[in-house]
Amino acid sequence: MAIIGKRNQLRVVRDSDHGVYLDGGEHGEILLPKRYVQPGDKPGDVLDVFVYRDSEDRMVATTETPLARVGEFASLKVVGGHARIGAFLDWGLSKDLLLPNRELTHRPTIGDSIVVFVYVDKRSDRIVATTQFDGLLNLTPPKYEPKQRVSILVVGETPLGYKAIVEGAHWGLLYRTDLGVMLQVGSKMDAYVRVVRPDGKIDLSIELAHYQERVAPLTEKILEALKANGGKLPLNDRSSPGEVFTRFGTSKKAFKQALGALYKSRRIAMTEDGIELLPEPKVVRKGR
Repeated sequence: MAIIGKRNQLRVVRDSDHGVYLDGGEHGEILLPKRYVQPGDKPGDVLDVFVYRDSEDRMVATTETPLARVGEFASLKVVGGHARIGAFLDWGLSKDLLLPNRELTHRPTIGDSIVVFVYVDKRSDRIVATTQFDGLLNLTPPKYEPKQRVSILVVGETPLGYKAIVEGAHWGLLYRTDLGVMLQVGSKMDAYVRVVRPDGKIDLSIELAHYQERVAPLTEKILEALKANGGKLPLNDRSSPGEVFTRFGTSKKAFKQALGALYKSRRIAMTEDGIELLPEPKVVRKGR
C-alpha cells in the first residue's frame, strides 16, 4: 500500500498519455506524470517514488526527492503567503508545502528560512507543516552518555543561547557562553551531550569536553593550515571568535588552548599579524 509523504516502491500497472499508473493498494491507481517517466519504464516494473496530493487533492507520485518527508524536521524557505491560508514553503517539489495559519507561531516574511515539522493533516489528508513543536518532542530523559555525539538542528535563539532538536526527538540547548560565536537558525551539525536534565532536555556543547579530545586534533589542523599557507596565518589569540570559527569551526577558547600547546612545544611563534610556523625541533641523541 502506498504511504503518503514517504518514499514508496510501487509497481507500474499501465501506461497512459499522461504518464504511468502505479499500484497504490487501497488508494487505487496513482499517476506518475509523464515528465518523471523514464523511457524504459513499463508495466510490471517497480519504481521508487514519493507520494503526495496535488493541487486538486489527487494522490500523485514523483521521482523528485523532497527536502523533508512526513515525520521530519527541516529548515525550509518561505516562497509565498496568503493572509487567510498561511505561508508556502519550498520543499523541493513542484507544488509548494503549506504552512497553515493555525500552525504558525509568528508571521514569516517571504525569503525567510524557518524550521518546521512535516506531517499529514488528519482532516484533509494533505501534507502540511507546523512551527508548533510542543507535544512533538519526547520529554522522557534519553539514555545519552556525557560526551556522546548527537546530530542537532538549531531551531531558535533564547536569552541563554540556542534551542536545538536532538536526533529529531528531544529538546537541547547550546549555551551562548560556551560558543563565543553566533549560530544560524536551521543549521544542522554534530554536538556533544554535556548532561541530560531531569525534565528530559539536554545541555549541549559543539566541542568535546575532554581537553585532549578537543585540542590535540585542532593543533594538527592549525599546523596543516600553516604548511598550506607558506608557514603563516593571519590569526592569533587576539582574533575575533567569528574569524576563528569561520577558519577552523571551533570556539576561540579551544583555539587559544591549541595555540598555547603549539607555543609551549615551540612549533609556532606569535607575531603582530598572526602566527608563524617554526622549524620542527631536532632530536638530539645522547652518546653512550
